[in-house]
Amino acid sequence: MKKLGLSTQILIGLILGAIVGYLFPDVGDKLKPFGDAFLRLIKMIVVPLIFSTLVMGIAGTGDFKKLGRLGGKSIIWFEFATTIALAIGLIVMNVAEPGVGVHITAAAGDADKVATASQHSINLVDYVVHIIPTNIIDAAARQDMLQIILFSCFFGVGVAHIGKDGESIVNACRCIAETMFKVTSYVMHLAPIGVFAMIAYTVGSYGIEMLIPLGKLILSVAIATLIFICIIALVASAFTRINFFCLLKALKDILLLAFSTASSEAALPGAMQRLEELGVPKNIVTFVMPTGYSFNLDGSTLYSSACILFIAQLYGIHMPMEQQILVMLTLMLSTKGIAGVPGAGIIVVAATAVAFNLPTEGVAILLGIDRLLDMIRTICNVSGNCMATMVVACWEGDMNSQKFKERYHLFLAEKR
Repeated sequence: MKKLGLSTQILIGLILGAIVGYLFPDVGDKLKPFGDAFLRLIKMIVVPLIFSTLVMGIAGTGDFKKLGRLGGKSIIWFEFATTIALAIGLIVMNVAEPGVGVHITAAAGDADKVATASQHSINLVDYVVHIIPTNIIDAAARQDMLQIILFSCFFGVGVAHIGKDGESIVNACRCIAETMFKVTSYVMHLAPIGVFAMIAYTVGSYGIEMLIPLGKLILSVAIATLIFICIIALVASAFTRINFFCLLKALKDILLLAFSTASSEAALPGAMQRLEELGVPKNIVTFVMPTGYSFNLDGSTLYSSACILFIAQLYGIHMPMEQQILVMLTLMLSTKGIAGVPGAGIIVVAATAVAFNLPTEGVAILLGIDRLLDMIRTICNVSGNCMATMVVACWEGDMNSQKFKERYHLFLAEKR
């Protein structure tokens, strides 16, 4: 009998978890610690991996002119993709109107959470200052990705400038990165169990029936996400002459893991390793992927724009197009770096709702289905960052269609 692949095992875990959670909700609730344990195992890998790969990528590049070029091209593509994501979110919500006709009252407990979240107003000056860490150990403990990335960039530049003495540090970072990838492979063997436990808890706690009145919102966000991924894949394919749908196919088990765990961090190590296997240069992978996790959160921006319009529809508030464009510009800034803040998606939506005089109680309604929406936006974040990394590699001239085809077919042969 042929051994089941990891993606098949994860899918089976997801289906069994949904069945157990639906039929035995009490059991599903008790399985939560197993899911939490799996996520904690993943999160313990992220900080040393990000630090070591960024330092290795920056110091190992040596060519700072090329490094600046990489950063510039990455930011251009990130902003292009973010704009497309926001626009698609608003267009789909205007067409589908999932909030029209839905009448749900926010629970008192959830309303209190929303009130607390809405106090976190968006201040651009404070946001920029916050990026600078006062203590990198504290930033690592809180997993503040923007602060870790900034310190790693400065550290990498410093290592590169000390010449030969820095080679030992680069080699040490290379060893750390390879070690963390090996640890990741160990942890991934537990992925089907972790996914089973998390899905069982989600379905057992929230129930399937409560999704019916909000089904249109979930479906709208899912359709918008699919449209976005297809558009970006088509644009990227036309720009690079590489079939990006083949890239997505090669990443299917990584994307399924991201969807199942609702954690971009869970998919990061595997995604970086897979891109290298497909021929993307290590220095580009180690620079663009970690940076994209703070500056290219396409799924989070799409989700935020959809939720703001949903709240307006829910309460019968008309938002003219010029106001929607202003929401889009606001979210373009406020969603940068939100992955490092616990519950940041809800905080950004709540803060934006306050800024545009929308009832903050409407955000409480989203809390019940935020887990499902999080699963959708996570798969969008991961796929968007993987495509961005490949685009930058092609833009730099380090990747071509023939090289990708050879690596892709070799990858498929190894997986059979």
